[in-house]
Amino acid sequence: MSLGGKSTSEYKRISVEESLKMLESSRDGLSDSDAGKRLDIFGSNEIAEKKTNPFLDFLLRYWGPMPWLLELAMALSFILRHYLEGVIIFLLLTINAVIGHVHSRGSQKAVELLKKKLAVKAKVLRDKKWAMMESKELVPGDIITVGLGDIVPADSKIISGELSIDQSALTGESLPAETHESDIVYSSSVVRRGEARCVIVNTGASTYFGKTAELVKTAKPKSHQEDVMMAIVRYMMYLGVAALVLILAYGVMMRLEEHVFTMLTLAVIFLMGAVPVALPAVLTIVQSVGALELAKRGALVTRLDSIEDAASIDILCLDKTGTITQNKLSVAESIPFPGFTKENVVITAALASQEEGMDIIDLAIIGYAKRLGVNFSAYKQISFTPFNPTIKRTDALIGIGAKRFRAVKGAVQVIISMCRGIDKEDVEKANGIIDGFSRKGFRTIAVARSEGSDLGDLKLAGLLSLADPPRPDSKDMIEQARKLGIKPIMLTGDSMAIAKEIALEVGIGGKIIRMTDIWGLSEDAQMKAVVESDGFAEIYPDDKFKIVKFLQSRGHLVGMTGDGVNDAPALKQADLSADADMGYK
Repeated sequence: MSLGGKSTSEYKRISVEESLKMLESSRDGLSDSDAGKRLDIFGSNEIAEKKTNPFLDFLLRYWGPMPWLLELAMALSFILRHYLEGVIIFLLLTINAVIGHVHSRGSQKAVELLKKKLAVKAKVLRDKKWAMMESKELVPGDIITVGLGDIVPADSKIISGELSIDQSALTGESLPAETHESDIVYSSSVVRRGEARCVIVNTGASTYFGKTAELVKTAKPKSHQEDVMMAIVRYMMYLGVAALVLILAYGVMMRLEEHVFTMLTLAVIFLMGAVPVALPAVLTIVQSVGALELAKRGALVTRLDSIEDAASIDILCLDKTGTITQNKLSVAESIPFPGFTKENVVITAALASQEEGMDIIDLAIIGYAKRLGVNFSAYKQISFTPFNPTIKRTDALIGIGAKRFRAVKGAVQVIISMCRGIDKEDVEKANGIIDGFSRKGFRTIAVARSEGSDLGDLKLAGLLSLADPPRPDSKDMIEQARKLGIKPIMLTGDSMAIAKEIALEVGIGGKIIRMTDIWGLSEDAQMKAVVESDGFAEIYPDDKFKIVKFLQSRGHLVGMTGDGVNDAPALKQADLSADADMGYK
């Protein structure tokens, strides 16, 4: 918790000054001594991980249903002085433990290396001086500055400035969020544009990121492989016991009481025969080979039995952003207005953009122009005004030979208001196009350029729609899943309009619902609604987790794909999960 005893969401409704007062801070930041005291109280700004002793972790591989059976058989062998059989069973059990342990440690080391590479630093105001510090040293009340390309180190409230924030890894929203003074920016978001001074309101486990991580800890998927192996052992035991009863009954009938030791030996043989001693080791070896093959293809397997689970899933839950889609803003469509062509619109928009600023919309437009093969060699960008939330546009002076013209792009209403001589019919046409794009969940920007020698005489060239397009292989992957008898269900935090558009485009289907649509229904009705739907829109991380768990409770084996923090709880709970950045679990 923060000093004010409030969650991050509660700070949204509080003014900057009131927040600083609750955090016992000021715009001049904290002193080193005050920050040190708070660090002792709140702990490091990181998610605490439970470290396991490697030796203890290895010993725990001798504990569980399958090891117990093998250990029982081994004990009986030694009791009856069948030492060779006992040693063989022990060796098989140990081989199984060693292979599993070595592979698991290798996966953990790979994950730890990735974490070190992703260490975040922040610019902090301490003792009225700015300094670069590791994010784990930050505390509630610290004043920080974030700008282009920075990762927000903790949940913070903007006290001055404006930012365009990429929150796709946290919320699943593919388009950047525009934030202003008094807004909240979440830990692990990426700054795409702007610069702001912020006060940290929550750190570590109290951040949005941290609470999601805590939810991950509660996820405990059941091993399908263990169920299958135990079922095999159970039926083998039934056969073994039945055979044992028959032999004992025969011995009693034939009055072979004097051969009790021989009969007990025979009983042990039947019991040992019922336990598939080599099965765990064989499965582990086979799965390790499969894991190595997947590693060569760029997939990191962190749980060996997930390879077998992959063959058994019947429902595949798919996160949209970054999994079905590219998590990369792109131009979806170009609509020219009278007097201009599509190429004119694209050229003008690209000339009113700049790669150096790393603005996500500028990069999308320039990339689109390059894919169309537009030649810019004849044009020269003489001056450029980058996007500013206050004016809501970019503005460039372009030279082509001896001529000069002005190219602008930005919010539709702003650009239209700058254009001279635009008639009511064009405004209505623009509003109609915007409404159509909005229903698809697209963002629309307008493009204009000057005519003649008057740089202020702007004409509306056209409109561009921006969206996060599907991956090229998404549709084929979903078709393959259906052929294998797996039902795909899309889970996304994006709006209903965007979710439906993408689901139809990749072949999932258009029956998208919200969690609120099934609240209040009976469990059977909820199950029917979930199974019959093609996906869910406008959901949160805990909703994804609940959906996966709900499907599992009804006997389904569920797979989950995702690539963000918002997917982590569901990924952990699923019988099979694939993280687009890390691999299979």
